[in-house]
Amino acid sequence: MSGSERMGKRILIVGPSWVGDMVMAQSLLKILKAQDPQCVIDVLGPAWSAPIIERMPEARRALTLRVGHGDLALRERWRFGRSLKGEYDQAIVLPRSLKSALVPWFAGVPVRVGFTGEQRYGILNQRRDLDKAVLDQTVKRFVSLGLPKGEAYPPREMPFPALRVDADNQARLREALDFAAVDLLDRPLVALMPGAEYGPAKQWPLAHFHATAQALVERGYGVLVLGGPKDVNAGQQVAGELPHTLNLCGKTALADAVDLLGMCEQVVSNDSGLMHVAAAVGVHVQGIYGSSSPRYTPPLTHNADIHWLALDCSPCFKRVCPLGHTDCLHQLSVTRVVKAIDTYRIEQSTILARETP
Repeated sequence: MSGSERMGKRILIVGPSWVGDMVMAQSLLKILKAQDPQCVIDVLGPAWSAPIIERMPEARRALTLRVGHGDLALRERWRFGRSLKGEYDQAIVLPRSLKSALVPWFAGVPVRVGFTGEQRYGILNQRRDLDKAVLDQTVKRFVSLGLPKGEAYPPREMPFPALRVDADNQARLREALDFAAVDLLDRPLVALMPGAEYGPAKQWPLAHFHATAQALVERGYGVLVLGGPKDVNAGQQVAGELPHTLNLCGKTALADAVDLLGMCEQVVSNDSGLMHVAAAVGVHVQGIYGSSSPRYTPPLTHNADIHWLALDCSPCFKRVCPLGHTDCLHQLSVTRVVKAIDTYRIEQSTILARETP
């Protein structure tokens, strides 16, 4: 068999349970492919994650284990693991829970790598200690599990996620969502993502989002408000009765959100899964942080402005502000964010003018 025909290592990645973390996991896939371009990578995740995994060129396929979030579901994991018997040479388990490591163990994968935690001795046969001082970001932790033991990956060389965008689906969405009806076809687009699945301590006030949308419309932008079914009411508060604005919360699939974000010039987003999706499709991110920290979960892109007040009480990493005021978000002004949007637009116009003969 020639080198070009050789099949590399067969690797199973057990992915995380949050959208943003799953996007960040693509950095690990990139590292594995850089080490062995012939390796074959499958990613196991919740049902919702398949559309994201399918947009990762490094992944051969998405595998879905249909169990409830947090459920042990021992019988289902055993059956699924046995169905994978003999298919993989190595498994890398990104979550630190016991249940997340069960499928590779039941599948008899010879090398099973993950961080020490929840009594996974034996279930994982290559355990890594988590040095939080060195691995101070989620993405660094993921990437480190694909490297030789003891090797910390330098952040300056960290490969960023890059999700594929489907141009055909973009064209379909423009028609299906009737962009023409609200005069969006000839306007630059900005997406606003007001949702915060983790809790209100990560959510910029909806009134701030609405004021931002109004300022954008006045500047000639079209506005897309994106989010899941839980964000429908929030999206309506943001969009209101503004012209050139579509509230798409709960109306699009996750794969559609990837393509809609790919149409945008910029996005304004809380520290959420969709923020990481936006970064991975290359749109300029205006990232808003409250109870969390951009030092721990930054958007993985050089194309971003970070808005974080870094108050004495931040980051607390709480779902609800323990002090009851959420000043870290309420005091982050609309003026600051809109000014950053304007500045980026001016910079891009200047670059385009220089490049145009």
